[in-house]
Amino acid sequence: MSLLSVLMDASVLGAGLATLSAAIVVVGAAFGISKIGASALDAISRQPQAANDIRMSMIVVAALIEGAALFAIVVCLLAL
Repeated sequence: MSLLSVLMDASVLGAGLATLSAAIVVVGAAFGISKIGASALDAISRQPQAANDIRMSMIVVAALIEGAALFAIVVCLLAL
């Protein structure tokens, strides 16, 4: 069996693409949450009196990003 026939097999290709898609989702979510954290720290350093409001907003947005990432990962796994 040649390497080309193995690569052209739909199940192997589908599993590889689903895994790659899940990895891209995780990297994107991590990048988004890190940007939120950096921006929140910058905003808190500029206005320390608004730290509680900024922290709550940061937690809500990070939870929304994690939820969307989890949904995308489930869709990738269901594609298997």
